[in-house]
Amino acid sequence: MTNLKVHSSAPHHLGLDLEGDLASLRGDCARMAPHWSAPAPVPPLSVSPSRIHGVTVPSASARLLDAMSDYGD
Repeated sequence: MTNLKVHSSAPHHLGLDLEGDLASLRGDCARMAPHWSAPAPVPPLSVSPSRIHGVTVPSASARLLDAMSDYGD
């Protein structure tokens, strides 16, 4: 069951439009953007090919990939 009760501290002259359009949604997002921050990107660590060993692929998976033109050709 959805609770549609809304408690808003927005001024009444701005109104509360639950069926807003794209422009109002974009405006809401623009006002909220300063409140959120994205974490700094973490560069992937590279692994030397000599450290990659012991990988086994089941024969059924190898056949499946071989049958796919993106991988087998």
